Amino acid sequence: MASPQPHKPRRRRIQESSLAHVTHGTIDNTNTPKPAFPLVAFLWPAKGTVSQWVTLPLILMAVGLFRWTTGFWGYSGYESPPMHGDFEAQRHWMEITTRLPVSQWYFHDLEWWGLDYPPLTAYHSWLLGAVGTLINPGWFALFTSRGLDDPSLKIYMRATVFVSEYFIYIPAAIIFLRRFSRLEGVNLWEASIALVAVLMQPGTMLIDHGHFQYNTVMLGLVLGSMSSMIAGRPLWGCVFFVAALGFKQMALFYAPAFFVYLLGICFVPRIKTLRLIAIALVTAVSFALLYAPFLLGVAYDSYRGIDMSNYSVPPLLASLPINLNEKAWYYPIVLQFFQSVHRIFPFARGLFEDKVANVWCAIHTWHKLNQYPSALVQRAALLATSAAIAPPCLILLIKPRKDLLPLALAATSWGFFLCSYQVHEKNVLLPLLPMTVLLSGKRGLLPSIRAWVGLANMLGVWTMFPLLKRDDLRVPYFVITLLWAYLLGLPPVSLSAYYEGTSGGLTLGTKILHLNIYLAMIGWHVLEGFVPPPERLPDLWVVLNVLIGAAGFGICYLWCLWNLATKSGIFGSKFRAISSERSKPKTL
Repeated sequence: MASPQPHKPRRRRIQESSLAHVTHGTIDNTNTPKPAFPLVAFLWPAKGTVSQWVTLPLILMAVGLFRWTTGFWGYSGYESPPMHGDFEAQRHWMEITTRLPVSQWYFHDLEWWGLDYPPLTAYHSWLLGAVGTLINPGWFALFTSRGLDDPSLKIYMRATVFVSEYFIYIPAAIIFLRRFSRLEGVNLWEASIALVAVLMQPGTMLIDHGHFQYNTVMLGLVLGSMSSMIAGRPLWGCVFFVAALGFKQMALFYAPAFFVYLLGICFVPRIKTLRLIAIALVTAVSFALLYAPFLLGVAYDSYRGIDMSNYSVPPLLASLPINLNEKAWYYPIVLQFFQSVHRIFPFARGLFEDKVANVWCAIHTWHKLNQYPSALVQRAALLATSAAIAPPCLILLIKPRKDLLPLALAATSWGFFLCSYQVHEKNVLLPLLPMTVLLSGKRGLLPSIRAWVGLANMLGVWTMFPLLKRDDLRVPYFVITLLWAYLLGLPPVSLSAYYEGTSGGLTLGTKILHLNIYLAMIGWHVLEGFVPPPERLPDLWVVLNVLIGAAGFGICYLWCLWNLATKSGIFGSKFRAISSERSKPKTL
């Protein structure tokens, strides 16, 4: 008698039509069905037949290759004394966290890249510095390592960005896009297309792997918070967002949207008192755990008898209407806590740094704002920021839905970038992240969304060109930016998203607006590259970059706000139906 054949489960056949069709934005059906843009064509062989466990490693290897090769080029401050730049700042923080007592972290030689980020950045710097010290102690030797441009140090520092990103940002991006695409009814293959677009974002790659920073650690923690919210785990969302704030205070750009969403799910459609208490407790405990290692280290230094009597009292602590006993056991802990807050929120630095494409820098080009008292300018920035973030926050408070989170976060962070105090040009990465993940949502790959996401990213990296040029990153800037534009079928490489009759296409007015902005960017590059500015206006091209960028970002803010309002249905179901009908792709 023959032995029974082992059972083989029947593989589920996936219809190609369910993976790629007009309504998803991956097929252009204007004449004969074909991939809508080059990125779809690249991933076409993986459609329906190749396991995600084959596709995903290939994607990660490809995007990793571009990240590592970007690191071959220059970085902020290379051979640029006296301060050297952001590379030296990050290296110096590894130096002080590994070589000095905890009680000196926020006080040590503040004129030379004093630590001005929250404690999680300090812990991260300590870890990387400790590992680097095992390889070469001279890299982080106190005082003598300042301004070090050792090629082996460059390799190590580049590797720390790469490893940090692959441990935090990339896993968070994968998990979030899978959950968000599932929520929006988008299949796994199309989510993979969106994943490549997100991981190949030119601005993030050029700043972290070129200029040199660790922004993706903070952005990854934000994605972890968004992912937890979408999965229905708001408590974990609080933990991840507190961690993001604990790494870089710029995560405050997202705080209003997260706050009103959490408040909304506690009161809409009914009051959930226990959930509200749990969210408050978890948030408070998370902040306590964030600061605990730092403050315990200070207490230990005090116990060891390390002198802190010569430390100046931070302005915030000095302004409190109470007298603290400097001999009390708790005084060093209070002093260090307020000093860290003072360093994290440096209001004395001014309204903006360098030339940044926001409202205040644009106004400053024709009406100098430094003639006004600092307190008045700060209040103006507060009022303008509040006015910009109020509409998206109000919509999300009334309609606390998971699918609205990316648009609400994009709108509020655009409001912060355009109107807030102490904004850097690199802060544009914050609104670009939630806007770019819209590609993984419903109709996200259609031109009606893809063109807007592409415009925001191209404009964002273009406004950072003066910074990247100083770092000798012109070649990677053009290569990575134009490659991203090609993959998504965007100008100046392709006009496929703007063809007449394209499925899910744009209105004529939108096409004219977008193409004029692209022409302005191209024309600016021609002028900047071949026409020297007048002697009496040496910053003319940089100022023009600011003005064009600020106007374009303002339009991106309005687009996010408008789409948030229509998607939420706050104008009524009839209006939402009309808006959805207009954005539906055409079929032949």
